Amino acid sequence: MGAKEGFIQFKRETPVTRDAKARIGDYKEIYEPFSGEKLNNQAARCMDCGVPFCHNGCPLGNVIPDFNDAVYKNEWEQAIKILRSTNNFPEFTGRICPAPCEASCVLGINKDPVAIELIEKNIAEKAYELGLIKANPPKTRTGKSVAVVGSGPAGLAAADQLNQAGHEVTIFEKDSKPGGLLRFGIPDFKLEKWVIDRRIEFMKQEGVIFSCDTEIGFNIKAENILKNFDAVVLSTGAGQPRGLNIKGAEAKGVHFAMEFLGQQNKVVSGEIKENPISAKGKHVIVIGGGDTGSDCIGTSNRHGAASITQLELLPKPPQQRNTLNPWPEWPMTLRTSSSHEEGAERVFSILTKEFIVNDEGQVTGLSLVDLEWVHKDGRMVFEEIAGTERTVPCDLAFLAIGYTGPAQNGLLAAFGAETMENTLPKSKNYQSTNSKVFLAGDMRRGQSLVVWAISEGREAAVKVDEYLMGESNLPQKDESFFQVEEEILD
Repeated sequence: MGAKEGFIQFKRETPVTRDAKARIGDYKEIYEPFSGEKLNNQAARCMDCGVPFCHNGCPLGNVIPDFNDAVYKNEWEQAIKILRSTNNFPEFTGRICPAPCEASCVLGINKDPVAIELIEKNIAEKAYELGLIKANPPKTRTGKSVAVVGSGPAGLAAADQLNQAGHEVTIFEKDSKPGGLLRFGIPDFKLEKWVIDRRIEFMKQEGVIFSCDTEIGFNIKAENILKNFDAVVLSTGAGQPRGLNIKGAEAKGVHFAMEFLGQQNKVVSGEIKENPISAKGKHVIVIGGGDTGSDCIGTSNRHGAASITQLELLPKPPQQRNTLNPWPEWPMTLRTSSSHEEGAERVFSILTKEFIVNDEGQVTGLSLVDLEWVHKDGRMVFEEIAGTERTVPCDLAFLAIGYTGPAQNGLLAAFGAETMENTLPKSKNYQSTNSKVFLAGDMRRGQSLVVWAISEGREAAVKVDEYLMGESNLPQKDESFFQVEEEILD
């Protein structure tokens, strides 16, 4: 695959980012164009490794060495054909996936891994440029109808697959436009929304029906959907944010991250004039060290925050892998995002104790204490370090500490889907306790990655197709995967 000695001849190279001071003045994607010979050289680095662990690292099972080879040979039609055989939306994952495939790249044992995510994005964009991605409606229809509730990556993938199988598919979305957190969560500087609109337009041309501003239990009943459709796929995500159980957490100025990020995306798209939550001139505290917290940093910088501090309960990760975290495991190393580069203080091993609130109910500060992580009874626990208690200014706080599961809004119960103690729905091979209702994405497995959501949507579509037709010709993972997955969820 690639050039015989490409991994020796060429070093890993990725796109240059626009100047940090300049890019915080807009919400455009931060990377400069990267294509032509440079991209060809990156594809050439994919070596004939014998056992491509990148396949295992990718939740979609993308055939990575094959499309790398096609890019190296400038065979774009072949490249997009290979990529689309496993991934419905490479233009999404090529922009926002953390690339677990790269963490499993054999070259990554002692060199920088192949820039797989970059290559994936450029295959998709080149395919659009050359007209290789076209609307391809199914030649025949089965007469079966499927309702997909939720239009995030899992719902879109399920709908796309089921439509290609010949079923009549309608997507019900409570928001004004489809996309879920792709549209109303991930900032435009990571994923501009024309990328979503472009794909949605193709899906419409292929026959998928989108019913937006439609919320189950408000302007349509679950019982009507169950009556009028042959099968239902629920894919509304893990929408129940994890709260912070400390004094003052209900104060004005303390918000869940998505309250802030979703509104900002609506500002950028022109749906609303201004974000009701403004970080301009404020001391911002972001609680949570993951991607969502990073997105809050990038957006707060664009608002013109006076200061931004990100707090993380866990210790600071190492710069490189240690012996307890060998290849091809996901590297538990320190990651610095483009938003961090734009300006923020990062504090690790820190515990939030109490929000300080004034007489008007507005947060003004946050009490903190440093932590020491120690081994005790075979596990790591934290202990507060005496004398490190302090209060820092805080005019605005964002909670970005994950999700506990599906939104507790009665949706699952309305469709007859029972839940487990952890609030995740009971499922077997993507089928809920109501045999007509299937589950996909974060709603089924808990919060995860966009690439996992697409994988979930694809696999759920196979099970729906089998339920409707007795068998399915849709591509799917090996059956042993489902057995392991169900054991994990149970």
